[in-house]
Amino acid sequence: MKKVLRFIFSRKAFVFVALFIQLSALLITILELSENYVWVYALFTFLSLIIVYVILNKKTNPAYKLAWIVPIMSMPIFGGIIYIMYSTETTKKLFQKLTKKRLKDTEEYLIQDEKVICEVEKEDVYVANLVKYMNNKGVFPIYQNTSVEYFSLGEKMFERMKEELLKAEHFIFMEYFIVQEGKIWSEILDILKHKASNGVDVRLLYDGMGSQIHLPDGYHKYINSLGIKCRIFNAFRPFLSSVQNNRDHRKIMVIDGHTAFNGGVNIADEYANIINRFGHWKDTAVMLKGDGAWSFTIMFLQMWNILPGDDENYEIYRPHRYYPEKFKTDGFVMPYGDVPTDGENIGELVYYDIINKARKYIYITTPYLILDNEMITALGFAAKSGVDVRIIVPGIPDKKYVYKIAQAYYKELVETGVKVYEYIPGFVHAKNFVSDDEKAVVGTINLDYRSLYLHFECATFMYKTSCIDDIKQDFLDMLEKCRVIDDEYLKNIKLHKKIENGILRTLGPLL
Repeated sequence: MKKVLRFIFSRKAFVFVALFIQLSALLITILELSENYVWVYALFTFLSLIIVYVILNKKTNPAYKLAWIVPIMSMPIFGGIIYIMYSTETTKKLFQKLTKKRLKDTEEYLIQDEKVICEVEKEDVYVANLVKYMNNKGVFPIYQNTSVEYFSLGEKMFERMKEELLKAEHFIFMEYFIVQEGKIWSEILDILKHKASNGVDVRLLYDGMGSQIHLPDGYHKYINSLGIKCRIFNAFRPFLSSVQNNRDHRKIMVIDGHTAFNGGVNIADEYANIINRFGHWKDTAVMLKGDGAWSFTIMFLQMWNILPGDDENYEIYRPHRYYPEKFKTDGFVMPYGDVPTDGENIGELVYYDIINKARKYIYITTPYLILDNEMITALGFAAKSGVDVRIIVPGIPDKKYVYKIAQAYYKELVETGVKVYEYIPGFVHAKNFVSDDEKAVVGTINLDYRSLYLHFECATFMYKTSCIDDIKQDFLDMLEKCRVIDDEYLKNIKLHKKIENGILRTLGPLL
């Protein structure tokens, strides 16, 4: 009862009630206008046709266009007003402007070493072409002098993370979509408090929506009181706003400039299988040591300073400032980020590059499977060309509607030769691509519209690093615990579920 009362009088409850009141008021007003003022309905119907024309001529994904057009045409007034609010919002435009400025200000710190790209060209001209694109559009260099360690489970990553945190002497930067109170966070927080009390610059950035239901109200103030600098990215507010779509979905930790963690693992007990929510939680991550950590340092500082606009001396966080020895080289490593404000879908394009250049196989793990026509075509073309294309998705979903959408793609993928599997023990949260024993990506980028178009994301591209063998073997080990999506499985999906899945698939880009 105490928990119920605490929630009723909490900020979270206030937010939900405020949003519900705003949506209800908007809907009631629209219904009142449409029923009593025919000319208003006619005007908005005409306006909706103009909006549809504008959407059709926009430079964006066709499926995303369709997802807007359907509600606008079926509910001219409501759909039209929502779209106008979404596309003309002043707050959103200001947010985009600040983001672009911060990215522009840090370009000079992400200059490609020409010697490294020459080495890449000697190995594979196609990988070099990808690097050139990333240099021109994403401003993300590829590095040598970097070693990578792969973690096949969140609990393995946390053990290594705590070891590295204890070694920190100068700074610790943490950026996570979800931070949740529990055993894992308690152990990490104890280390952070100790380090901060000894003069280490400790900073924590967490997403306002991702952590909204996981942390008490005003938690950032408590963290600041411990001597740890803490900020909320895009704090969730009880107002209808399209800015709420742009979440910080990244998972980054940088220690003393030379060590960085990246992957799908948030800071919460379920990611280490301490608590069981959706069966066994399968997640992955990598640890970089060396020059490659620099890109993650810059990515963190970009996000840390977007709204406050602090001036940073970026040079003091360079990898070699606190590590005078030479770093070990293990292939090539290219950390990269993706933002929803620059018109470049970098995360999606890196995935396309791997799919289109694959010669033998592509193995993919993703928690969400909401694909556009281009991705389906690319995967199908690779499979039809003789490439072994395999995708593992959760057997136990965290969101049932997303699972239903994924099912709507199964038949189409299987018919093209793509092999799809469901992980029987539980939920797959890993976002991995591995191909031809040479290339791999581990990061935060799901195969859905939110990750590919709306969220701030990041990942690590690896070429000829030794841990690629570990990533491949991890996938093969997972296959032994999966069920294959075959004709029998597809036949057993009932008709009403197929219809439901198809409807949800249409709305997928907006969910």
